[in-house]
Amino acid sequence: MHGDLSPADFRRVAHQAVDWIADYLEHPERNPVRSRVNPGDIARALPTAAPTHGESLDTMLADVQQQLLPGITHWNHPGFFAYFANSGSYPGILAELLTAALNANGMLWITSPAVTELEQVTLNWLRQLMGLGDGWFGQITDTASVSTFYALAAAREKAVPSIRTQGMAARQDIPRLRVYCSEHAHSSIDKAVIALGLGHDNLVKIPADAQLRMKPDALRAAIEADRAAGYLPIAVVPCVGTTSATSVDPVPEVVRIAREFGCWVHVDTAYAGVAAIVPELRYLLDGVDGADSLVVNPHKWMFTPMDCSVLYTKHPDALQQAFSLLPEYLITNTSTGADTAGNPVNLMDYGIQLGRRFRALKLWMVMRAFGAEGLAERIRYHCELAREFAGMVHFEGGWELTAPVPLSLVCFRYAPPETSEEQLAALNARIMEIVNARGHVYLSHTKLEGRYTLRLAIGNIRTDREHITLAWQELRSAAASLHP
Repeated sequence: MHGDLSPADFRRVAHQAVDWIADYLEHPERNPVRSRVNPGDIARALPTAAPTHGESLDTMLADVQQQLLPGITHWNHPGFFAYFANSGSYPGILAELLTAALNANGMLWITSPAVTELEQVTLNWLRQLMGLGDGWFGQITDTASVSTFYALAAAREKAVPSIRTQGMAARQDIPRLRVYCSEHAHSSIDKAVIALGLGHDNLVKIPADAQLRMKPDALRAAIEADRAAGYLPIAVVPCVGTTSATSVDPVPEVVRIAREFGCWVHVDTAYAGVAAIVPELRYLLDGVDGADSLVVNPHKWMFTPMDCSVLYTKHPDALQQAFSLLPEYLITNTSTGADTAGNPVNLMDYGIQLGRRFRALKLWMVMRAFGAEGLAERIRYHCELAREFAGMVHFEGGWELTAPVPLSLVCFRYAPPETSEEQLAALNARIMEIVNARGHVYLSHTKLEGRYTLRLAIGNIRTDREHITLAWQELRSAAASLHP
């Protein structure tokens, strides 16, 4: 038999799948939030080799539900409060279906003009919604880790243009290159520095103040000391919404210091950037227009299915300098222009990927479905729920907040009096495991200034007041079972 499967079979089973998806999202609480399987359970339940003869779509759909679903941790569950909660909304899910069907590759403008042009239009919409000024060039990547890697690659290329051709190994003509970030910065910055060959020792972690924000004076002192030692500072990465506590580094001061020393500024606002869609939260991005690049992840708090990260930069030419390459087989009559004067943009010139998915479609459909007011209303509500949960913790004896609550993340812990830090860490770890094992809510943890801390991150589009109330009941119950 030649060709694809029967269109009639696809239509029939696809309708079943859509019905299943709608039912799944309408009643996500039917499933335990965190998967309860043990390592190897899923693999052992599956055949050890591919089938000799084709199987029906009906069988595969049934196997997804029966064999794979137990191994899924349900990020779409309204009780998912771990890490940074995210969710796939209906318009985004519909867009993913269309994206898969179109199967377009946007490496060159000509290979699918709509992929490139919709991406540029959509990212211009997002830029305006976030209150950013003109002059930003945007592209969609898969994750903030890749966006940050690209930004620091551009910073490296701008500082030492010959790195593209001559590399860094065994060169005596360039000093050690240094990058700076807060001690609370995301590990993606560490990985980017490692992958770019700068060396992990050359990522300088700047101490934070009592509000967990990077100290500008400490940043200046570190850069001055490095220059005196013969090093070359190339980039500073402030964060708007750190991973552990959503603290906000003082971006205006960081930008001023970085400019004095000729450093690229890349702002990590992967989680919190979309909060600027809310008018009263737009201050979060104060000073960001003075930076060279920033990353924001619509797949975190903008209800866009994984994966969708946005890298903005004021210097697309630096990205091109770092990555652009045009082999003969990619030359077309539209493959040499990439500017803002109407010439086609070829997105392959701005990163290491050649193939590029049509990710802009889902972001475009999410923005159209909810509108600026609808997005702001949902984000604002999540912040309100976080404040309510923080109030529950604050007014309950034996519990304490461990960080400010500027957005939708609450950092807290059970802290009965006369309990050592070591005991508190063990006690809170056990509380978290009990709560997570019950399957109604799912939390994660971090450490802040050496203190083991629980995190409740609100960001799921289906999370409501009842779910944070349930989380608090579960936590109090677990604590009472361990420490009556």
